Amino acid sequence: MSNTLIIGAGGQIGTELTLALRSQSEKGQIIAADIRDNSPDLIKDGPYIQLDILKRDEVRRYIIDNQIETVYLLAALLSATAEKNPDFAWKLNMEGLFTILDLAKEGYVKKIFWPSSIAVFGPSTPADNTPQHTIMEPSTVYGISKLAGERWCEYYYNKFGVDVRSIRYPGLISYKSPPGGGTTDYAVDIFYQAKSCGKYTCFLSKNTALPMMFMDDAIRATIQLMNAPADRIRIRSAYNLGGISFTPEEIARSIQRQLPKFEITYQPDFRQAIADSWPNSIEDNYAVNDWDWKLEYDLERITHEMLKNIT
Repeated sequence: MSNTLIIGAGGQIGTELTLALRSQSEKGQIIAADIRDNSPDLIKDGPYIQLDILKRDEVRRYIIDNQIETVYLLAALLSATAEKNPDFAWKLNMEGLFTILDLAKEGYVKKIFWPSSIAVFGPSTPADNTPQHTIMEPSTVYGISKLAGERWCEYYYNKFGVDVRSIRYPGLISYKSPPGGGTTDYAVDIFYQAKSCGKYTCFLSKNTALPMMFMDDAIRATIQLMNAPADRIRIRSAYNLGGISFTPEEIARSIQRQLPKFEITYQPDFRQAIADSWPNSIEDNYAVNDWDWKLEYDLERITHEMLKNIT
């Protein structure tokens, strides 16, 4: 494996992706990078550098000087946080992508992973079993930036042959690293609150169905996509990845089967409007057919793993 750089390695996806890639690689090949000064504890077992994706010249110099051939660009401002700071969200989510795409266009970077999101869809998108190709009219800054990024990724592939690959992640659930300010964060926090105090106040209404996925599945899908032969990758914008769909009420019932005294109340806030603009469920046949994707974790297994591992 060539030298690989994970930008945004301190985030929810980045932490676990770094651990997974290092477990499959020679020592020192997987380099973690984030804006913070010091490496997060979970990824101190390998090389780490402080890197600000918005400092274009520094990023270019590091990648060229260290002969980085594969880049996972995970640095981004997520949906709920982006609504509070839209100008910076657009700047962060777009400028970093252009830096890496241009390096690939110039021949320095050989392969790119850049994550998209179900936020690219909007209120006019078919809500149930949302297909790969459909109406996309996002209503959030995060969704707008991800849709624009998808179009640029496909453009760089078609125009310059850049090997860029992407997944439209659903909500991600993990016990190893905290969420980063997304609308689906309730599905992580609810487990922590269930273990710590036995009750939770949800910022979404009880019947809000959203696509979700356990982080182990998401990391496996990411590596599987990146390892697939280029001639099998038909989608160069971003692949749908469906996961499983459930409501806050359904996840609460799943928790109550293990913690019968757990209580949940509902106080929807501004994130409810964001969630209402997203699909209820996702169809991912292209991922299944192109690179043999298969989901492993259902809601009961997710609940078991989260409650077992959260302390």
